[in-house]
Amino acid sequence: MVLPLLINTCDPKAEEGAGDARAAYRLHQGLLKLGINSQMLVQDKKIDDPTVIAYPKKLGQIISKVRPSLDALPLKLYGHSKRNPIYMRLQWLPNNLTSQIATLNPDIINLHWICDGFVPIEALARFNKPIVWTFHDLWSFTGGCCYSKGCDHYTKSCGNCPLLGSNQAFDLSSWVWKRKAKAWQNLKLTIVTPSKWLAECAQSSSLFQNSQIKVIPNGLDIGIYKPIERQTARNLLNLPQNKQLLLFGALNATGNKRKGFHLLQAALQKLSSSEWKDKIELIVFGASQPENPVDLGFKVYYQGKIFDEKKLVLLYCAADVMIVPSIEEAFGQTASESLACGTPVVSFDSTGLKDIVDHQKNGYRAKCFSDQDLANGIIWVIENKQRHKKLCSSAREKAEQKFNLELITRSYLSVYEQARTQFNRDRAI
Repeated sequence: MVLPLLINTCDPKAEEGAGDARAAYRLHQGLLKLGINSQMLVQDKKIDDPTVIAYPKKLGQIISKVRPSLDALPLKLYGHSKRNPIYMRLQWLPNNLTSQIATLNPDIINLHWICDGFVPIEALARFNKPIVWTFHDLWSFTGGCCYSKGCDHYTKSCGNCPLLGSNQAFDLSSWVWKRKAKAWQNLKLTIVTPSKWLAECAQSSSLFQNSQIKVIPNGLDIGIYKPIERQTARNLLNLPQNKQLLLFGALNATGNKRKGFHLLQAALQKLSSSEWKDKIELIVFGASQPENPVDLGFKVYYQGKIFDEKKLVLLYCAADVMIVPSIEEAFGQTASESLACGTPVVSFDSTGLKDIVDHQKNGYRAKCFSDQDLANGIIWVIENKQRHKKLCSSAREKAEQKFNLELITRSYLSVYEQARTQFNRDRAI
């Protein structure tokens, strides 16, 4: 029986715990449920679970808090500051993570999101274990950015980085890319992506163009994420029964431009001047009400950050439609969670969300990146009760067939076994 070690920067209870942390921890739970002695190693531990191990401990934990800031110091050469953040991860600070892994002695390592200074680029070659790497964004094959905003320099080699505002062939992004190319040139990795789009990006990259890449969606417990009668959910959350409720949510929901809040705002303002003005209200999670709220044309219920899955399920079930207007999304976990709760999703016809939202079957995929068609999609989903009922049924069916955690976990076990077998065969040669 394989003994896996899952490595992610944080667990889902940590302040920065985003979709990658939830996906990794859910897989960890799925393995445990199948009787696999899985362990999870994180830099920032907040969850009360003895199978999740914090590294480093004691004094090292204090150091780990400042590690992301230290890791970002070279970015100051390009104007990086709180007011002008540059979202790149350089991974240049050393640590002794390798010795901790040796102590745990797993059969296989499953890397997940390892940025924010947790796993140095050069450390991978020293693990001396078969490695399965689940990509949760583009960082693994770029010069340090997690999302490239349309830049395709990673298909050759990075440099002249638009995120850095650089017009130099040798810049910080080039340095990071060259470190990866050197450190990983002889490293045999098994790569998993949660969406076809991310697999295509990785396959087009200069670092992984010759790699075999497997697509396995992020899984979720469909026994937890399941439909609850809409009226009941609204009663429990003190939400109105006589309105069409739209739901939008993400980590830093209103502040992260990649999540598309500005496009949702434009779509809602169009709807607020239509016959739907008095029929719609909006729920937002992942952000608290700002001191000076943006006028969205409708009443808004801000829920703040939510770590309680039961409340999250109630929100999905209370809504008539979930809106995921992301510009770039490696997968789009809020969309799969919503489908599992029987709530249709409106998104753009873009990136990882194309694997989740089936146009006019369990939601609506709007033209990229048209706020008008986003508005059209919202109305198309909610305007006809019979059609909405079919969309809800199809949403749940898609989740049962594609995102069931047990099925996803068994797919990973198959990948683990193949990777371990190949690693032992190569070592015997």
